[in-house]
Amino acid sequence: MNTQAFESYESQVRSYCRNFPAVFTTAKGPFLYDEDGREYIDFFCGAGGLNYGHNPDFIKEKVIQYLQEDGVMHALDMYTAPKRDFIEFYEEEILKPRGLPYKLQFPGPTGTNAVEAALKLARKVKKRQNVFAMMGAFHGMTLGSIALTTDASSRAGAGVPLANVTHIPAPYMFPELDTVKYMETLLTDDHSGVEKPAALILETVQADGGINPFPVEWLRAVRDLCDRHGILLIVDDIQVGCARTGWFFSFERAGIVPDIVTQSKSIGGYGMPFALVLIKPELDIWEPGEHNGTFRGYQLSMVAAKAGLELMLQERVEEKVRGQEPVIARYMEEIRALDPDRIKTRGIGFVWGIDFWRYDRDGVMSKKVLDICFENGLIVERVGRGNTVVKVFPELLIDEETLCRGLEILKRSVKQAIG
Repeated sequence: MNTQAFESYESQVRSYCRNFPAVFTTAKGPFLYDEDGREYIDFFCGAGGLNYGHNPDFIKEKVIQYLQEDGVMHALDMYTAPKRDFIEFYEEEILKPRGLPYKLQFPGPTGTNAVEAALKLARKVKKRQNVFAMMGAFHGMTLGSIALTTDASSRAGAGVPLANVTHIPAPYMFPELDTVKYMETLLTDDHSGVEKPAALILETVQADGGINPFPVEWLRAVRDLCDRHGILLIVDDIQVGCARTGWFFSFERAGIVPDIVTQSKSIGGYGMPFALVLIKPELDIWEPGEHNGTFRGYQLSMVAAKAGLELMLQERVEEKVRGQEPVIARYMEEIRALDPDRIKTRGIGFVWGIDFWRYDRDGVMSKKVLDICFENGLIVERVGRGNTVVKVFPELLIDEETLCRGLEILKRSVKQAIG
């Protein structure tokens, strides 16, 4: 394995390659292959960018066709056929069937671009600076997004004060604390010392925060709180959207409608860089060009994104995820049973976590599990406090045989790691 070029010339900031020491060359469906021809089952899925797997044929054919026809590749926010096709399909096939009224904004092509745009618009609409965010949140690595993010090492990298955010305990952190009532107190007590926010932003399932699904009742109570106090509700669906939870939008299970939604990662269909901000029409008060970017609405990404949505609907992916969730849940229970006093598992749909916090607080056991998995041909990531949670994140089109094969490797790896 020749890694000299990376080690000599690539910045020390690289991270994932340190956990997965292989040079990858090809990928298909749920599999990655290295230059020695070794196969790995991918339960990492590009950190959420590959919900439909590697190189799905349906999307690939659309992308290749567009390239062969010399379709326009770069157009800023000018009118183009791919943009029109995507907008029409998204509105007619995704939003209208769900009764969702959103207009679409195309920011820069990454998740943090979408979050920055959402924050900027919320503050413009409400003419307030503060924002409520949840402890355990991850919303991005640019300054506005990182102010929302609570991971200490990520925040330390900013190098400047991170202000205008009030962090609220997530509902799982203190079972005895009614966090909605806590926010109500912050808003109504004239001695709370907290400025009323323009918005509350949250992930309905904290992924990088350690795989924590928020209860349906809590999400509904938060929507009601925001309505009563004139606060915008922003749902960050960048990682757990696009059917990952069993619903295209992760908030659908709660029956709520956010004011603003951010999407990226798998909305790109093929691992393409693409992001969206969904905005209730009455909030769309942008001036022309007030928020822009050279690569907003990258044309090839729009082609891939539309094809990804078509594939998702044709394959009935939402139903498939809900139908196969019990398979993962069964394996998670078997893994928990290996040491029920110290192993905790939790999740929803196709996003699950195995928590080794009770073994150590700095990720020693979870890293041991990750390494054994990799040695046995399975790629998994670590997340959460101290990176103590092993994240289980298969592609949504995976066949049940491969899914179970990967879960068996995972179970054996945990058993070996805990001895």
